[in-house]
Amino acid sequence: MSVIDKKSKILVAMSGGVDSSVAAYLLKEEGHDVVGVTMCLGIIDLENDSKVKCCGTEAINDAKNVCQKLGVPHYVLDFSADLENMVIKDFVDEYMHGRTPNPCVRCNEYLKFGKLLEYTKNMGFDFLATGHYSRIKEVDGDYLLCRPKDSKKDQTYFLYSIKKANLSKILFPLSDFTKDEIRDIAHAADLTVESKLESQDVCFVPDNDYKRFVSERIGKIESGDIVNMSGDVLGKHKGIINYTRGQRGGLGVAVGRPQYVVEIDAENNRIIVGEKEDLLTNSLIASNVNMLIDDCPQRVFVQIRYGHKQALCSLDFIEGNKVSIVFDAPQEAVTKGQSVVFYNNNMVLGGGTIESYSEKGMA
Repeated sequence: MSVIDKKSKILVAMSGGVDSSVAAYLLKEEGHDVVGVTMCLGIIDLENDSKVKCCGTEAINDAKNVCQKLGVPHYVLDFSADLENMVIKDFVDEYMHGRTPNPCVRCNEYLKFGKLLEYTKNMGFDFLATGHYSRIKEVDGDYLLCRPKDSKKDQTYFLYSIKKANLSKILFPLSDFTKDEIRDIAHAADLTVESKLESQDVCFVPDNDYKRFVSERIGKIESGDIVNMSGDVLGKHKGIINYTRGQRGGLGVAVGRPQYVVEIDAENNRIIVGEKEDLLTNSLIASNVNMLIDDCPQRVFVQIRYGHKQALCSLDFIEGNKVSIVFDAPQEAVTKGQSVVFYNNNMVLGGGTIESYSEKGMA
């Protein structure tokens, strides 16, 4: 459970789901002074949307009910303007520029472990706790972000943007549990949320239709050419926001062989397609790097997207808070706008945003 051995005042971020509910329960059982808080993000629950969304009206009510069951206070804080300004605007802008954004990383950086953590400190709480599947270890006074027990639920990929100085103020009570164990705890404690489905997809996008969400915000979507690697026109695309690197389906071109989106050329409003081998990448440059350790080895493992198998590489820091990464073996469909996260065994070293990449065989 928690790594603290004395009674503390803890603010628990509660989304209304089973994970954050059990996090609050575990800390209360340890004897801590627990207060629940839900971030209201201005998300509307759609009647025809069967997907579970975190921080919608139903989720807020579920969190409130769990807090009542635990006998702890529950508050709701309005983060809707922050979500709009720090996450949604970036989300739309990235798609308009042919990139594939990672809104969960930005939400963690600017909202949960940004503004909410500052609120935690300012209100005199000792810690902010969440229901993330992650682990913080204290070694000789240094705090390290590490993978949790449940490797299938590991969320460290989305947490690399936490500032190193803040790790000592964060708790992840679920670090030593599997998801099944968490559901069993919720059932035994009668928290009434043990059967809730997983929160899926991007919370602020109704029905997970991100294409419609983006198009409604930017207006008319311009079509353009789909071209091959030589620049020959093969067909027309329906707007660059509808495509991502590595995509195979929905291209509407027939050349006798499977074609994949190799590049999104936003400047010229083109989709460039090619063979599967054209998706292989030898190296990349990442920006906005956030490091969680002081001395990073040159040889590290990286993940180029959530759920991706770790890849061994050489890492070098370059000007402008950037890193250059050269893979030992070419990687497929490295995508601009996604995060690349650095690991050493189970420890998170840091990460950044993918800005560019080279094709296989290129320097």
